[in-house]
Amino acid sequence: MKEEMEEQTHMLQESFDFQVKERSFYEVLGQKYPHSPLQDNNYHSSNGSRHPIDLNTPTDNFVYFRKGVDDASKFLPSGSKLLGINDALVQNPKEGEIKEGKVRQTGENACGEERSKKLPAVYTESNNVPKEEFDDVLLYAVGECDKKFEARRTYMQNARSKSMQHSGLAKGYNGAMGRRSKKMEVIDLRSLLISCAKSIAADDRLAADEFLKQIRQHSSPFGDGSQRLAHYFADGLEARLAGTGSQIHKSLVYKLTITSDYLRAYHTFLASSPFGTISIFVANKLIAIKSEKAMRVHVIDFGIHYGFQWPTFIQSLAEREGGPPKLRITGIDFPQAGFRPAERIEETGCRLAHYAETFNVPFEYNAIAQRWETIKIEDLKIEEGEFVAVNCLYRAQNIRDEIGLEESSRTMVLNLIRKINPDIFIHGIVNGAYGVPFFLTRFREALFCFSAVYDMLETNIPRESPERMLIETGIFGKEALNVIACEGWERVERPETYKQWRLRHLRSGFVQVPFERELMDSAMYKVRKFYHREFVIDEDNNWLLMGWKGRTIYAMSCWQPV
Repeated sequence: MKEEMEEQTHMLQESFDFQVKERSFYEVLGQKYPHSPLQDNNYHSSNGSRHPIDLNTPTDNFVYFRKGVDDASKFLPSGSKLLGINDALVQNPKEGEIKEGKVRQTGENACGEERSKKLPAVYTESNNVPKEEFDDVLLYAVGECDKKFEARRTYMQNARSKSMQHSGLAKGYNGAMGRRSKKMEVIDLRSLLISCAKSIAADDRLAADEFLKQIRQHSSPFGDGSQRLAHYFADGLEARLAGTGSQIHKSLVYKLTITSDYLRAYHTFLASSPFGTISIFVANKLIAIKSEKAMRVHVIDFGIHYGFQWPTFIQSLAEREGGPPKLRITGIDFPQAGFRPAERIEETGCRLAHYAETFNVPFEYNAIAQRWETIKIEDLKIEEGEFVAVNCLYRAQNIRDEIGLEESSRTMVLNLIRKINPDIFIHGIVNGAYGVPFFLTRFREALFCFSAVYDMLETNIPRESPERMLIETGIFGKEALNVIACEGWERVERPETYKQWRLRHLRSGFVQVPFERELMDSAMYKVRKFYHREFVIDEDNNWLLMGWKGRTIYAMSCWQPV
């Protein structure tokens, strides 16, 4: 009976995968996909378009989620707990760990070079997300959306305070819990993680297994920040020990990304930390100031992703005295898996076109989905007389930079930008030294950097928040696994420090442009007024530095060709 059920499940999954591939072929041919009775169970049409109707229900969510988990589990040794976080997300956690909300696990799309062409195209459901939900996130600094954004921030601050008070009362009421918590506090998880990494580097599997057991006993995806960090780092160490890091990372990357979930997580991250809001504010304001007299503005965005940066910029152009200029955006990103590598950034273009139409801004969009170092200047369709701004925020760490190559991919991309000869080049980077090829050095640096991130999330977002789980698992947890468990071209997370990037820019023929003093003062005021006092915003050699408790996590700079 069990074998028959497994066989039926396998056949159903094969049928679903085949339909996805077959549908993509019909789309390429420009033909309508033929009706199938099976579709009636999964799709409905209310406005002439077909789309999934139950992605937000626990049952269907569980099916999609478990598929990614099961795929990853194939590469694990028997008895492995590597995907314990995934199991925890689809099961009921222990009482007191998660109080409310359903958590849907999603993964971000990674670089095209790590994807198999044989995989089916990924379906996205952004067209089914209500416009109001997009507006609340993308126009967070305007009108009613600004009020909702402030309400979101206030709610999280109050919820976090109540959560901390409840935690303290629980410990005081239950003596056993208090003793257990006190015992857990003396466990040095960081030392255990480093010792485990040393054992793996020395190929001492017995010692590594023993350290992993100790880490698993004292870590949890539902605990405090250090326990969650240890849990995800243990995932990476176990994957490296099993030699399956790249396969597991791919399985997490390929899983269906639910746009509504990503929006809520993004909104939570914006409200809880200034990194996103300040980056967008500074970049957009700077482009607007520099292009105030131009009647044609061309923004070339390396790493556009969902294009969340640009709706507020479009609205600011609409309010320009004398009327808005014509806006052209070239959206560049790494290709997706499947038969439609540019699907996501094409949807981004449609979304931005809708906002441009709403605000009466003349608009044109060009989508490019390929490895950045292979792009030619002719692909960008630059026109004479237009103001050209190149924008790249926090995606350059995904450009390959293998040692021993005659010319690195990062140098090639900077040389391309130099040939573009932009009026302004805004570059935001993830500040970290864990892009080095040596595992133990990389692990120590990653542990140092991610500790600041998870501590920041612990301080500013309630533990029971489903959006926090999504941020920790689908973004930072996945990045940590790639850094720890992957090698060679499959290791796509390779950040450098802002000082290293400064040298790269100078060698490529750029000169740094100081930020406007008024702009910097405004950014610092926003951080100090609206966010936790431990957030850091500072300047160093014309770089805008943002971080947490003295640790610089992100850095921004502005450049022009010599």
